[in-house]
Amino acid sequence: MLKKLCDHFEELLGALILSVMLVVTFVNVVTRYLITYPLAFTEEITISMFVWIVLLGTSMAFRRNAHLAMTFFYDLMPRGLKKFCFLLSTAACIAFFALLGWLGALQVLDEWALGVTSDALAIPACIYSSAIPMFSALIIVRILQSARVTLREKTF
Repeated sequence: MLKKLCDHFEELLGALILSVMLVVTFVNVVTRYLITYPLAFTEEITISMFVWIVLLGTSMAFRRNAHLAMTFFYDLMPRGLKKFCFLLSTAACIAFFALLGWLGALQVLDEWALGVTSDALAIPACIYSSAIPMFSALIIVRILQSARVTLREKTF
């Protein structure tokens, strides 16, 4: 059960977030046309959840090894150079998401320390921003898992 949850974490959480986005957006559209007054908080929630969905999708793509890749030159390389390029690109991806996570964590800490609140709901803005460091860490884990599988299978 736990393995299944770990294997499908992104799909489950993504489906939940997408469902909430759908309901919130539907409520916004209905209120806009029924009472001609849009609810501002719905856009705030939807936009923030969209960022969460993008990061979850990135994590899922790395887990499935289904991210976009241009392989024309890579396919022409000898095996040793392919492995080097694979390790280099893996390290670059980890460095990118580590930096993104670090900067996201600094943003969360700043928003918490300064008491920044969201415009429409007036809730702590760090709740929305916390997705960046959390999902960056998840993406790094998925990159490492994918790299481990690739290195074990030696598919260079």
